Amino acid sequence: LSYISFPCRYFRWWLKKTLIEKKPAFIDLLYAVPLQQIYGCPLGGIGGGTITRGWRGEFCRWQLNPGIYHYETVIADQFTVCLRCKGQTVYQQVLSVERPSTLQGWNWGYCGHYAFYHALYPRAWMVYELPGQNVVLTCRQISPVIPHDYKDSSLPVGVFIWEVENGRDEDVDVSIMFSLQNGMGTKEDRSGGHWNEPFTFEKEGERVAGVLLHHCTHVNPFTFAIATREKAGVGVTHLTSFNPAGSGREVWQDLLQDGQLDSPAGKSSPTEKGEVTAAAVCASCRVPARGHRTLELALAWDMPGIHFGSKEKLHFRRYTRFFGSGGNAAPALSHHALTHYEEWERKIEAWQKPILENSQLPSWYKSALFNELYFLTDGGTIWVELPPDCCTEDLQGPVGSDLSNLLPVLQEYGRFAYLEGQEYRMYNTYDVHFYASFALVMLWPKLQISLQYDIAATVVNEDVQPRQYLMGGETAPVKTKNVVPHDIGDPADEPWQRVNAYLMHDTANWKDLNLKFVLQVYRDYYLTHDSLYLRDMWPVCQAVMESELKFDTDNDGLIENGGFADQTYDAWVVNGASAYCGGLWLAAVCMMCKMAEVLGDAEIQQKYTDILRKGKEAFERLLWNGKYYNYDSSGSNTSSSIMSDQCAGQWFLRACGLDQGEFEVFPKSHVVSALKTIFEKNVMGFAGGTMGAVNGMRPDGVPDTSSVQSNEVWVGVVYALAATMIQEGLVEEGFHTAEGCYRTVWEQLGMAFQTPEAYREKKVYRSLAYMRPLSIWSMQLALERRASWAPAPAQPSQLPIQP
Repeated sequence: LSYISFPCRYFRWWLKKTLIEKKPAFIDLLYAVPLQQIYGCPLGGIGGGTITRGWRGEFCRWQLNPGIYHYETVIADQFTVCLRCKGQTVYQQVLSVERPSTLQGWNWGYCGHYAFYHALYPRAWMVYELPGQNVVLTCRQISPVIPHDYKDSSLPVGVFIWEVENGRDEDVDVSIMFSLQNGMGTKEDRSGGHWNEPFTFEKEGERVAGVLLHHCTHVNPFTFAIATREKAGVGVTHLTSFNPAGSGREVWQDLLQDGQLDSPAGKSSPTEKGEVTAAAVCASCRVPARGHRTLELALAWDMPGIHFGSKEKLHFRRYTRFFGSGGNAAPALSHHALTHYEEWERKIEAWQKPILENSQLPSWYKSALFNELYFLTDGGTIWVELPPDCCTEDLQGPVGSDLSNLLPVLQEYGRFAYLEGQEYRMYNTYDVHFYASFALVMLWPKLQISLQYDIAATVVNEDVQPRQYLMGGETAPVKTKNVVPHDIGDPADEPWQRVNAYLMHDTANWKDLNLKFVLQVYRDYYLTHDSLYLRDMWPVCQAVMESELKFDTDNDGLIENGGFADQTYDAWVVNGASAYCGGLWLAAVCMMCKMAEVLGDAEIQQKYTDILRKGKEAFERLLWNGKYYNYDSSGSNTSSSIMSDQCAGQWFLRACGLDQGEFEVFPKSHVVSALKTIFEKNVMGFAGGTMGAVNGMRPDGVPDTSSVQSNEVWVGVVYALAATMIQEGLVEEGFHTAEGCYRTVWEQLGMAFQTPEAYREKKVYRSLAYMRPLSIWSMQLALERRASWAPAPAQPSQLPIQP
């Protein structure tokens, strides 16, 4: 009955939230973001905001205000090329296929047949063969997203390197003009008071020049900088201000006349209310006959201080540690980007090259592995500094546990958070981060450690203020003691200060959150060897496991689910012992035994060894049916469903080397049998084996339609399943399983750089741009752990992405 009335309760809540409180809904089921098959590689480092550039070259998705997206293509944000021979302009073209209603004095409508886009995050390439000109332009886009780098990876910058190849028998003068509107294409662009000014910045003999665009809103003001590097043979000119809502004819004619801009001195006047302004920078050089030259341009944005929706606290972004928080860092950021991008590229290539050159790995996998990382920056990500006067009590409250390294870790590496999805606006949604966390711990492990400390600091606290929950209509505390929170807050409110933005259920009764904390703690320790972290987390692990023990209602060593959707599959009811939560429980118990052994805690080790012995017997007796583990033990019509995620506990155990001797929790023969059954039924028996693994399949080969989620494919779960298969030696099956998701999302549905949480067989999808698919990095970990990589199925050669 509660499921039937849920739409009514949600609609009432939505009306109250949006119309009365004037706040955005954390999940807006009434206004989902429409699919636009336009996105490409986003610009910017981690936590400073992102600007997405489409595969046609447009600037079309903006996330500068933390966790809030604007899906506007700003038509004035363009690159334009001007070619001159013997003192005459022979070709001038906006490098865009658009034909807009504004700026009609510009030459639009570049023929897409002559352009090509290629992305491998954090870089992208756009190639333009200028028709009839025998000149080829290649724009290389670079963002400073560099594993194990905690400085440059935080910078809000992107660099555009223009390689010009002149196939003519005569010299050509080439100009690239970069134009940019002051704003993000929203109503604030016309709020008045915005202004632009030219700048130069010199350091260590290197000089950059460009225009600053000051966007002077009351909350979260920022400055854009468009800039180019001054060097021998390169001319730099600019236009401080023009009207992007007009014809743009004066800009066009200025460039057409001599391949340069007028370069007026001084600041522009602040805009009047209703007005909008833009600026342009032009870099020019002479390219000899049959020769090659390079022009370097950069985009930086400086929004140092951020307020979330509640506007209660001012937070400073991570990059302000290195570039200051005064709002005047855009020139220095531009300079740093233009003088360091070559170093960034060397590091990016050194990281990616071993994988890209491994002929045993299929091309689609290489594309998916790197391109799915877009979400680590473009997931509404924030990375902020602690206030200088912050103390431990500020972080974990008066009753906090003794996390001795909490303050030093957060002081050194800051606080990190990313959204569950661009449409599901909750930070660090923990049941989902469980899957995605492999990318973080493998590439930026200190951010995973920081995130874990933040979670640990909330565990022992409680908030007894009741709050209405939507799904059941009941009230419950916002936060219960010794329970891992579902999330650390909504960007429209005040994250960290008010946790658990999720209102669908009382997540204190969820069975997986506590377990996923324990599993990540040991996994993190296993991969980082951070013993201080392990010692700090050990009391917290004990507290959450003690809290979890209450769910073992019959004392058989195995927890039971409660007959409602009480885990990450929050619309798929589970009752009694279950393959998913039961498997996670046994894996967590096993890791408690291992951590107790490492830390020399014999009493706890014995306690959990006894639980593990009982629990393993109960799990096999209640759930193993000879081929796979049943969905649950309730005996319901769907109890015997084949769940694709039934081996999630084994996935984590094997990733941590816990699969032999006393630490073998699930019999290897049973694991392999279950995975083969999933491959046969959920993968090959669904959509002809071309779309990954459906979450639930009935033994007779029909998808489980008992819930909306059992009948979906979850991309992040499929990548985790593929990793589990690879771990168990089913390498070919693992690659085939994962390939179905890549082909469906990136090729069939055109969802490049917006991988959804879920889709169904008939092109129904849910929650674009989602956290969980970052779990593909667990496939890479599984591959790296194998002594010799078995060849994957042969694939036709192809480039990584062609939206």
